[in-house]
Amino acid sequence: MLFYSFFKSLVGKDVVVELKNDLSICGTLHSVDQYLNIKLTDISVTDPEKYPHMLSVKNCFIRGSVVRYVQLPADEVDTQLLQDAARKEVVSTR
Repeated sequence: MLFYSFFKSLVGKDVVVELKNDLSICGTLHSVDQYLNIKLTDISVTDPEKYPHMLSVKNCFIRGSVVRYVQLPADEVDTQLLQDAARKEVVSTR
């Protein structure tokens, strides 16, 4: 639940999602669910020459199981808050 809560706090921010098939999609995070499925709006592909069929797509839904990385804006990540939350979650599961 830690990552789900974290991603919910990033709704409305620009992110880059790299998929397991090497496709990288830039867009605005519209929503995320408990399975870390992601909906992006106003998307663009980082390599349009390799994926020309994606140029006409404006919004997309990405299944959480196909995500390799999510690149976040550096100024939006509070590492101290994440570390504290991770420690609390570990203590509560014991």
